Amino acid sequence: MRRQVTVTIFVLSLGFVFGQVSYSIPEEMAKGSLIGNIAHDLGLQIKRLTSGKARIFTRDSDEYVELNRETGAILVKERIDRETLCKKTTPCSLHFQIILENPIEFYSVTIQITDINDNAPSFEKREKKFKISESAVIGAKFVLERAVDLDVGINDLKSYTLKPTENFELKLHNNPDGNKNVEMVLQKPLDREKQQNMKLVLTAVDGGELQMSGTMQIVITVLDVNDNAPVFTQQIYKATVTENSAKGTVVATVKASDADEGFNSKITYTITNTFDDVKNIFEVNQESGEVILIGNTDFEESRSYQIHLLASDEGGLTDSCKLFVDIQDTNDNNPQIKIMSKSTLISEDVKLNTVVTVISIEDKDSGQNGKVKCFVNEHTPFSLKSSANDFYSLVTDSELDRETKEEFNITVTCSDEGVPSLSSSVTLTLQISDVNDNAPVFERSSYEANIVENNTPGLSIFTVKATDADWNQNSRVSYILEESSVNGVPVSSYLSVSADSGVIHAVRSFDYEQIKDFKFYIKAQDGGSPPLSSNVTVKILIQDQNDNPPQVLYPVQTGGSMVAEMVPRSADVGYLVTKVVAVDVDSGQNAWLSYKLQKATDRALFEVGLQNGEIRTIRQVTDKDAVKQRLTVIVEDNGQPSRSATVIVNVAVADSFPEVLSEFSEFPHDKEYNDNLTFYLVLALAVVSFLFITCLVVIISVKIYRWRQSRILYHSSLPVIPYYPPRYSDTLGTGTLPHVYNYEVCRTTDSRKSDTKFGVAGSQNVLLMDPSSTGTMQRIQSEKSILDEPDSPLEVRRETKKKKTSLNLLSLLNLT
Repeated sequence: MRRQVTVTIFVLSLGFVFGQVSYSIPEEMAKGSLIGNIAHDLGLQIKRLTSGKARIFTRDSDEYVELNRETGAILVKERIDRETLCKKTTPCSLHFQIILENPIEFYSVTIQITDINDNAPSFEKREKKFKISESAVIGAKFVLERAVDLDVGINDLKSYTLKPTENFELKLHNNPDGNKNVEMVLQKPLDREKQQNMKLVLTAVDGGELQMSGTMQIVITVLDVNDNAPVFTQQIYKATVTENSAKGTVVATVKASDADEGFNSKITYTITNTFDDVKNIFEVNQESGEVILIGNTDFEESRSYQIHLLASDEGGLTDSCKLFVDIQDTNDNNPQIKIMSKSTLISEDVKLNTVVTVISIEDKDSGQNGKVKCFVNEHTPFSLKSSANDFYSLVTDSELDRETKEEFNITVTCSDEGVPSLSSSVTLTLQISDVNDNAPVFERSSYEANIVENNTPGLSIFTVKATDADWNQNSRVSYILEESSVNGVPVSSYLSVSADSGVIHAVRSFDYEQIKDFKFYIKAQDGGSPPLSSNVTVKILIQDQNDNPPQVLYPVQTGGSMVAEMVPRSADVGYLVTKVVAVDVDSGQNAWLSYKLQKATDRALFEVGLQNGEIRTIRQVTDKDAVKQRLTVIVEDNGQPSRSATVIVNVAVADSFPEVLSEFSEFPHDKEYNDNLTFYLVLALAVVSFLFITCLVVIISVKIYRWRQSRILYHSSLPVIPYYPPRYSDTLGTGTLPHVYNYEVCRTTDSRKSDTKFGVAGSQNVLLMDPSSTGTMQRIQSEKSILDEPDSPLEVRRETKKKKTSLNLLSLLNLT
């Protein structure tokens, strides 16, 4: 095999590589035969063919070759017959492209098919008949049918031979188109009386290395006297017809004349073309010579036709001419758009002039009808750029933003320049993939929320919301509490934020008196890689609750001493006795205080200022007024509900301190309290005494009963038959029934009110009788008595209570 390789590579500015390579092979190579190694010839690595998904792209549906990605070899896929592929056209070539992706590269490959001598010359008819008058003059010519050899070049038809050659010889005439006209020339007069029929053999031989030939038999019938052959008015006729013309259209009219008269002058016209489509497209009227269109003419299939016409008279004399018919092109083919390589998904951050799709444009028309211009629909960030050989690249010409538009339907329209213009279009759907180029955005630039103090921990305060214009994982927002401190304490000990919902919860209960407001930051972070985030400021305002009662600062209340304010008897109306000073740590209306006189020894003598707490006299002090005055002032705030505090103010109406001292030394100290204490002490003493006497009587009675029972049994001669109550059985068979005691403990607390509390023993013994038993007593203890434990807490408490009771009794006796 002779293989010729030509390589040309271009690196274009549109982002892909274009190259050319050519091979030359003979036809009829076996399937799987090696044509060439594209990887070696183009300098490509084998792994590039695999990663780039190398494939063959052809504009025709037939694929004669295939590409092995593993080796880079181009192999014969189907039998290549040069005559079927190109007929008589030389040179004969296969054209296709090899496409690689990521990045896009394509290479044009041309395979020239050389001819081998695989076709013998042949005639359309195996037999040709002539009727020749015996009066035919020497030198009379008879046109023979030409043989056809489908091979080309040296393998084409080269020569003819005619046998036998007694009456005729063979002459060949070269035509300008390279073909040869074959004529049989009479070189010896015919004599019908000697030989009426003759048979000759015409042999056509090609020029191949191993010559091949074809034959046709010529049968000659000798006729009598027709000595004038028809003659065409022109040897060559020319005509033009538009493609797709209607059937029945007259293309041209040929004319021949015969000098003979009568029957011998009647001329018949026929078409003598062989091995082509002429007879399927054209026919000639045998009588008039009109060449009529009977088939479809397509400029894209054949641009011209050569029709061989024969005029013959009844005597068998003939003449020939040629009719050249040119087919005129019309704009009857739409541009064909073929997608060579395309991307269905592209990232929004691709660079400008990135190749998205490569398309091939073909218009089978010619001239202006075959000139094509392509464009894309407006308002898209894409444009078409022409590369070479009717290839276009769809590239990005502006930045993409998935958040603005996530899908493009790009319509590529190609129109030719014919009149009227024809066009074709194809729509490409391109998805824009997301990149993390948008940070989360909060709905507000800052947030402010209120929460009432003394809230429940875990309370939902409010929700922050951020959105991300990206998609899927890139738009998934998480909320994070930024590290900061409030009064030196981490903000996370005050609040928490839900990472998914952005709900802010209180971690602890807030106290307005400790903290009134604070600020912190929340970060919204998306799920992209790398993640993007934004912060927002949140301010929490603590709202006050009326949770603090007023606190009296003056007068100071002490438990062991008594403080009294002095008012001289000469005091006038409005005399300022003292001022009750109180504060409330709450704020607002909850801290507004009002003062009221709740109780007083003499309400007609004093009043309290509602707003300022000043105690003043409201009348003139007289000698009848008691020296010892006791005022109870209540201080209330303005909250809902209000809280209050009381303070007792002792006032001495006297002119001198000794008088005050003598009076206040006899001042009973909390008489009401002492009366209550005495009552409870006496009651406690009576209860304890009653219980003591009761217990003593019970013990003595039990002892006496046991003594009497033992004496009776001792003096009796009868056998002792113990009596057991129902549902009772002795566990040992003998013995006495233990006594069961229920104890109630009476004790007093160490309170000034002398409240008495009663307790019940923590356990008890229960006797149960099993109906199925015959003589066994079961003793079940429902609870283990803590009284049986010597060091139990109840026993210690009992001893302590006894000591305290004794002390209370002694105190009561002393008071009595």
